[in-house]
Amino acid sequence: MQFSQTFRNIKRAREMVLILLKYGFEDLVVETPLRRLVPLERRERWLRQENSIFNYNRSERLRMAIEELGATFIKGAQVLANRPDILPEELLKELEKLQSGVPPFAFDVVKKIVEDELQKPLESVFLEFVEKPIGSASIGQVHLAKLHDGTEVVVKVQRPDVGKKVATDLDLLKTFVHQTEKYLLKQGINNPMDVVLAFEKSMLKELDYMVEARNISQFRAYYKANKKFYVPDVLKEFSSSKVMTLELIKGCKITDLEQLKEWQINPEKIIEQGLDIYLNQIFEHGFFHGDPHPGNILISENGVINLIDFGMVGKLSPRDRRNFAGVMISMAQRDAKRMALYMQRLSLESQVTNSRELEQDLNELIDDFALEEVAEVSIAEMVTRLQQIIYKYKMRIPGGVFIVLRALVILDGIGKTIYPSFDTYKFIRPYGIKLVLEQFSPKNMAYTLYNLSSNLAIFANSFPIDAREILQKLRKGTLKVEIAPTEYDKIILRLDSMVNRLLLTLIIVALIISAAVVLTVKPPANMQFVFGIHIFSFVSLITAICLTVLLITKMKHKK
Repeated sequence: MQFSQTFRNIKRAREMVLILLKYGFEDLVVETPLRRLVPLERRERWLRQENSIFNYNRSERLRMAIEELGATFIKGAQVLANRPDILPEELLKELEKLQSGVPPFAFDVVKKIVEDELQKPLESVFLEFVEKPIGSASIGQVHLAKLHDGTEVVVKVQRPDVGKKVATDLDLLKTFVHQTEKYLLKQGINNPMDVVLAFEKSMLKELDYMVEARNISQFRAYYKANKKFYVPDVLKEFSSSKVMTLELIKGCKITDLEQLKEWQINPEKIIEQGLDIYLNQIFEHGFFHGDPHPGNILISENGVINLIDFGMVGKLSPRDRRNFAGVMISMAQRDAKRMALYMQRLSLESQVTNSRELEQDLNELIDDFALEEVAEVSIAEMVTRLQQIIYKYKMRIPGGVFIVLRALVILDGIGKTIYPSFDTYKFIRPYGIKLVLEQFSPKNMAYTLYNLSSNLAIFANSFPIDAREILQKLRKGTLKVEIAPTEYDKIILRLDSMVNRLLLTLIIVALIISAAVVLTVKPPANMQFVFGIHIFSFVSLITAICLTVLLITKMKHKK
């Protein structure tokens, strides 16, 4: 078994390397004048749509390579397309072009997976099961079906062996990133190993359909009393980690204006209700749908808004919700200083060494968007500019914030298509103000005071014990202080250089001394001389001079 897994890894690794080579990721060749040394016939073999790979830029080539690397990498790239704090803008734009649509797998395989997972023959579970899928993606595909009681359902079936393939690719990806981390950092990709680990966590969740089922149950619990919003139920008795059966929702896309008008539904009212529901998810519950594109928002004939596909959800802690709301309110109030403060509070870490420079960048952003007419304000452009600032200052923002921003861009785009004067900020502002003020409510203040007093009590109890231990070690002389340098590589290189120069100096001194000693000794009659100097002394002095020149050159170069 271990040998089989190792063989698969080697085979897959070889495929990955060949694809990367195919797309010209040989930096010493492609990115330097050495590319001229690549034979023309080899360049001509590196083609994409009859164009030489050398005619595409790095980001385009990386996107093409990901497309060929398959499902795991496509899915990972789609996740990263929502993380502008990690990737540069040019690469983000390319990753957004990735499509995960793949050919469906055969019905006999679908039948076997369903029967194995549900431990029943397909015919005993479903009265009807449409063989042709209505959708196919990298993880699974979706079929229409009908239960024996007449209930119409959709059935999501996971691709065969996709779990093993993903596990192999993730192992190789971690090894690859470990080996190339310094190179990736130079390319502007921040915290590459953290990115892979976060993606691994997300991917493993998506491979388990019961995680999505729990997400759906949570949403249904939150909105069970809401008559304008509905989430289709999961039929758990006909579901497993690889098969999920959900009730079928009949309706049209939120952007199908003709159908909405035929049903006498006001599209503008639907947009307003939809955004209100979504902002309620974000700011009230901190648990929200991660991909609200038109295909996932269906409108029933009675005007109810239905949300489907909960494979990607976002989460925000109460603290992150308040800080995010503070960012949006400060921008609306044109207060760059407060906006900078809230952004730094929102960051897990950042490289903001000059707060005034950050404020200036945010002030330019506010000036560019605050005075525009509602119809002309582009949330997408504003979010892009904000993400550029986040990337510039290396702010590590919670992933849920980027999912919110992406969702707001999608919803604003839908809104502007249907309702040109639609003002997204008008809806965000009340939620934001409520959240920011909420932290000063008597309940929250009491909770904060309770936490503070608890922490002070713990500190008061532990401080005397800790202080006594330190004093005892100090008295016995056993107290140790460890200092961890932050830039090991630079320190080691500098020490290595100093040692090399010291050795070179010692060699020069030894050569000069030995030459001088030989000069004081009476030479044999047959000894050779150069310019009246003993041959050994002459060679030693010339070598010492050459090494001295080399040493001086190295020292100047270091300066």
